[in-house]
Amino acid sequence: MTQPDLPTEIDMIGRMMIALEEIEACREFVALIPEVRTNMVFAQPHAKTPDEVMAVDGRITIVNSMPLAAGRVRFGASGHMARFIIELMKTDPSVRAGIDFANPPGFSDWLSDYCTQQGWLSAMIDRRAEPADIRIAEGSSMQWKAAEAVQAAGGRVPKIICDAGGPGKEPVCIIVGSEPISVARDVCGIARAYAQSRE
Repeated sequence: MTQPDLPTEIDMIGRMMIALEEIEACREFVALIPEVRTNMVFAQPHAKTPDEVMAVDGRITIVNSMPLAAGRVRFGASGHMARFIIELMKTDPSVRAGIDFANPPGFSDWLSDYCTQQGWLSAMIDRRAEPADIRIAEGSSMQWKAAEAVQAAGGRVPKIICDAGGPGKEPVCIIVGSEPISVARDVCGIARAYAQSRE
């Protein structure tokens, strides 16, 4: 593992902690936490392995009807989301942060309209098209999903990537950005707007 210099590590931890405070204060986000729970990641510049990606140990869960980080942030705490962001960085190195959230029935259509309103690029992935050898190979699915998202967005990294699930795969969406504070604020904005739309 390539250790970042101390100022970089301190900056990354600080940004992750502020981002988590945003998430933990957003009651509406509870409705978008998937069964597998949520994780937020923040990669070192030029990260190549999950050990160079900071994430929440134990993911983000629900306690007393509010989002709560189960553990501290540390490098190497995520596999799937870390590999996903690393794959996206091959297309756009500035995309270093992301958070995943649930994609309940009917949500992706609402989210597509929301993205249009915000001027955000989004992509929908069909997990049923995932080759069987990739689906069963440990750690391969997220790289495939990231590459599919870039292809669906015409060679660019979309801000929002959704899938409708597949065999043994819960439907989820992911929002990405350059750093976690803006990503957290954006996903909380989504959660609040979605809650308001259902009132």
